Amino acid sequence: MQRRNGISSASSDEAPPKGTDDLRKLDNLASDDRHFSMIRALHMADLITELNGFCGAMSIFSSLRYCLGASDDLNQLYLAMVFMPFGLFFDFMDGKVARWRKKSSLMGQELDSLADLISFGMAPAACAFALGFRTFLDTILLTFFVLCGLSRLARFNVTVQSLPKDETGKSKYFEGTPIPTTLSIVSLMAFWTSKGWILESIPLGTIGTGLLEFHPAVLVFCASGCAMVSKSIHIPKI
Repeated sequence: MQRRNGISSASSDEAPPKGTDDLRKLDNLASDDRHFSMIRALHMADLITELNGFCGAMSIFSSLRYCLGASDDLNQLYLAMVFMPFGLFFDFMDGKVARWRKKSSLMGQELDSLADLISFGMAPAACAFALGFRTFLDTILLTFFVLCGLSRLARFNVTVQSLPKDETGKSKYFEGTPIPTTLSIVSLMAFWTSKGWILESIPLGTIGTGLLEFHPAVLVFCASGCAMVSKSIHIPKI
């Protein structure tokens, strides 16, 4: 999760304050009334971020295709899982490209957060539903997981400027686990799929009846969500 607002470089006495630069970019964006002005405002790093969102959306559609097809045809389910690591690749590269080119847009951080929510929040939840976590309470708990990811990204956007920085201007640590760590759950689901532990064979089975029926294994998603919104967990940035 590479945040890209305010790309750092060596400071100088002549460099304008960051707030001034942001105001100038905002004024240019708001006053540009040409056709496709929003597209013109995107930088190369933003287009890479869009590819992250593309991977997340394609993963969700692949999960839906599996739900609509034969349950013994796992190609679409595996495809849904494969798209998510590609999303992580693009999530890593957008920040690298922004720092390499020393260019960022006002929309960069917001695009990054929205793409992360799709690729590492909604896509894993959709894959879990396709895998077999389909009871009413399962979906409530998966929604909790997605909302934790949403809240964690919103908190980062608000607090990133106040976090301690290193000599390059990057935050020293993440508060709570970064949302891409949900790929660890995706790897677990891939293992279950390879063993045939899906649908009616999900490990630990189900407990409860009616609206209270759920798979205990879905609590892995709840634990991940709680770790994301934790204030006490500090993950050093690499």
